[in-house]
Amino acid sequence: MNPPVSGNRLARHPMMQLVLSRMREFWRQPAAVFWVYGFPLLMMVALGTAFRNRPVDKIPVTIVETSEAPAILKILQQDERFIGPGGGVEILSLEECKQRLRTGKTLVMISANASPDADYTFTYDPERPGSLAARNTINNLLQKAGGRLDPLTVSNNEVREPGGRYIDFLVPGLLGMGLMGGGMWGVGFAIVNLRIRKLLKRYLATPMKRSHFLGSMMISRLLFTVTEVLILVLGARWLFGVVNHGSFLAVALLVILGACQFGGMGLLIASRAETTETVSGLMNLVMLPMWIGSGVFYSVERFPAVLQMVLNALPLTPLIYSLRSVMQDGASLLSLLPQIGLISLWTIVTFALAMRWFRWQ
Repeated sequence: MNPPVSGNRLARHPMMQLVLSRMREFWRQPAAVFWVYGFPLLMMVALGTAFRNRPVDKIPVTIVETSEAPAILKILQQDERFIGPGGGVEILSLEECKQRLRTGKTLVMISANASPDADYTFTYDPERPGSLAARNTINNLLQKAGGRLDPLTVSNNEVREPGGRYIDFLVPGLLGMGLMGGGMWGVGFAIVNLRIRKLLKRYLATPMKRSHFLGSMMISRLLFTVTEVLILVLGARWLFGVVNHGSFLAVALLVILGACQFGGMGLLIASRAETTETVSGLMNLVMLPMWIGSGVFYSVERFPAVLQMVLNALPLTPLIYSLRSVMQDGASLLSLLPQIGLISLWTIVTFALAMRWFRWQ
C-alpha cells in the first residue's frame, strides 16, 4: 500500500507551487487588486447611494408668455416638483422657450390658446427621458384645476424594505459582473502577460505538466473569487441591508459555476493572443455586450422580444438571472436547471476549444 501523502509533500506539489506563485504575483499588482476587489464594491456604493432615498424629481418647464401664463404658473407651483433647484417653471418668450427645449434645459413647453382646437399645447420630445411623464403630470394638474373630478381614489405604496429595492436588484448583477471581469482578466490577461515575458516557454522546460499549469490558473481564480464575493456580499449587507432570501449553498454553487465559465472564456481568448493590446481588445469586445444587455443594471426584458432571444444566450445572462432568482426570490437550483445547463455548456465548450487552440510559445 502506498504511504499517505504528507503535508510537506503536498506543499511541494507542482500545482500547489504554481497556485502560490500566481497568488503572490497577483497581490504584488495594486491595480489588479483594485479592479478585482475595489471596483465592484465602489460601484455598489456609488449606485446604491445614488438610488437610495432619492428626493422628488424636479421637472423643468417653460411657459410661453401670454396673458394666461401667470395662471398656469400658479397652478403648477402648487406641486413641489415644479419648485426649486433642478426644476421650476419660467415664463419666457416663444423663441426663448424653443431654445431651451432644443438644448434640453426644459422638458415641456406650454402654450396657451396656441391652437383653435385646444386650450393648451404641450411641446416636448417623446424620446427624451422624463418628457412624456412630465407632460402627463402637467396635464393632470391643469385638468384638475379646470374642474376634472377623478371617479376613482388611489393610494401609493412605496417599496423600501429589503428585497424590493434597486440595490437588491443590483447586487446580484454586480456579483455576475465581478465574476466575468475577474475570470477573463484574471486568467486571460495573466496568461498573455506570461507569454509576452517568455515565461510560458520556461515553464515548459520544467518537469511541470501542462495540466498543472492550467489547473493552477483556475484554482487561484476560484480562491480570489471567494474573497471577492465575500467582500461584495458582506459590504452590501452592512451598508444597505441587502439579504439573501435563498440558500447560501445555491449561491456558492452558482458562483463556482460562473467563475469556471468565465475562466474558460478568459483561457480561450488568451489561447492565441500574443500582445496585451490584442487580448485587451478581444476581452472588451466580448464583455461589452454583456455589460449592456445581460441584466447587470436593468432587466433584459426592457429590450425588444427579438433581441431578448440573443441576450438570454449570452454567458452572463443566465448567471445573473440565477443569482437574482436565488437571492431575491429564494428559488431552488432545480427551478434553474435551464440556466445552469447553459452555463455548463459555455464552460465545456470554451475549455474544450481553449485546450485545442492553446499556444505555449
